[in-house]
Amino acid sequence: MKFENVSFSYGSRTVLDGFCLEVPEAGVTALSGPSGCGKTTLLRLAAGLLRPASGRVVGPGPEGTAILFQEDRLLPGFSVSRQLRAVLPRGAGVSEYLQAVGLADEADTPVEDLSGGMRRRVALARALAYAEGKELLILDEPFTGVDMDNAGRIMARLRQIKIPILLSAHDAGSLALADRVIRLSGPPLEIL
Repeated sequence: MKFENVSFSYGSRTVLDGFCLEVPEAGVTALSGPSGCGKTTLLRLAAGLLRPASGRVVGPGPEGTAILFQEDRLLPGFSVSRQLRAVLPRGAGVSEYLQAVGLADEADTPVEDLSGGMRRRVALARALAYAEGKELLILDEPFTGVDMDNAGRIMARLRQIKIPILLSAHDAGSLALADRVIRLSGPPLEIL
């Protein structure tokens, strides 16, 4: 995945201005920087959810990308297992994904009955399930509210899908799980 002289603005606020970055084709790349510097915008450009004003993003596009947003975006009224069935092929099992995030005993629990950290792990399980067969996995602040033991176990499972993972994080624990960390400042977004 490459960002080639990418520029993007929200009205008069320039977030990227001629930004260039090449993301390795394997492993976990973490983006680190202060809130508001442009990390989420960069991830949305990488996923093909936003289009640059100029320059180009070379990557798999929306069809080849699985994304976990900062918000859990869980389906109201659905049980934990139904959250995953919504993205899996018909008849595919959910148990391996729930085990990966430590929620095997919560399959029938409505998501409204879970703690914030548990809901985040459901969202991670759903992203993991959806990432099977994709070319890129994007995780925006994936471990917010998740303890580091669970985060480490989940990251180990994420690595098994063998596609590049691009994530944003603030905390040192999440950054330590990455193969490489790209430190950013902005706006406009710059590599330090």
